[in-house]
Amino acid sequence: MSSVLYDAQGPRAKRRNILYTVLFLLAAAAVLWWVYDGLAEKNQLDWVKWEPFFTGTQAWETYIWPGFQNTIKAAFFALIIALPLGALFGIGRLSDHRWMRVPSGVVVEFFRAIPVLLLMVIANQAYSEYADLDPDTRVLYAVVTGLVLYNASVLAEIVRAGIASLPNGQTDAAKAIGMRKGQTMVHVLLPQAVTAMLPAIVSQLVVIVKDTALGGAVLSFPELLASVRPMSANYGSNTIACFTIIAVIYLALNFALTSLASWLEGRLRRGKKSTGTVVGAAPGGGLEIIEAPVTKTGGTDQT
Repeated sequence: MSSVLYDAQGPRAKRRNILYTVLFLLAAAAVLWWVYDGLAEKNQLDWVKWEPFFTGTQAWETYIWPGFQNTIKAAFFALIIALPLGALFGIGRLSDHRWMRVPSGVVVEFFRAIPVLLLMVIANQAYSEYADLDPDTRVLYAVVTGLVLYNASVLAEIVRAGIASLPNGQTDAAKAIGMRKGQTMVHVLLPQAVTAMLPAIVSQLVVIVKDTALGGAVLSFPELLASVRPMSANYGSNTIACFTIIAVIYLALNFALTSLASWLEGRLRRGKKSTGTVVGAAPGGGLEIIEAPVTKTGGTDQT
């Protein structure tokens, strides 16, 4: 059986694919055994090195939980600041006015080209010389500033691409019924672009969460990954166990964010199928956007 994109395999191709699969599995098993043997030889798999994470709460309360809180705090502040800034600059790049479009493009391209780690270091040095902040607060501000500057520029491109991906007929139809540019953006373009942009925005949120580790590596910001060093020193050089637990926490956190985004995207798509938009005359003589409900009767939608 074959299709346009795929031709059915013959007997020789099937045997060859089975052989490649077996060889790959054997190679993967050999690599896993090599890793296991190396860890076991260095006593990294001994229960005494993993016991603190499963038989008590001291490691969680003293090291992991404070680091997790700092990671969430930095990511949260960076997101709530970067998202509106990114939307502002993304819309600015689509403006018909040159005085708005050009500066927005310069800001976005400039900060998007600079590594986020360099932005954190520059911000930390600037706060150290020109602001009277205690070290812990200064480091937090530096990490958030670097994340905001970089991710706002990336989010601006996401917003611009999401709006630009919509058919031109949407804007033409809005103009035909007399809607102004601001009304077109708020009531027509942005609501449709949000659903398309949501997966990319959540992917950037995952990047923000992971990039907080850069502050811990360079600026000694006490985030989740930075807790590995003191924790390993306190529990007998169980570095592998510490890194494994931290990696599992990152996986769980990012998986939760991705799952939430998938649920929210599906909900938004279902919501858009259940409502329609009608433009009517406002009491003052302008235009008014009216949400008209859609009901389903006999398998068809009726407004």
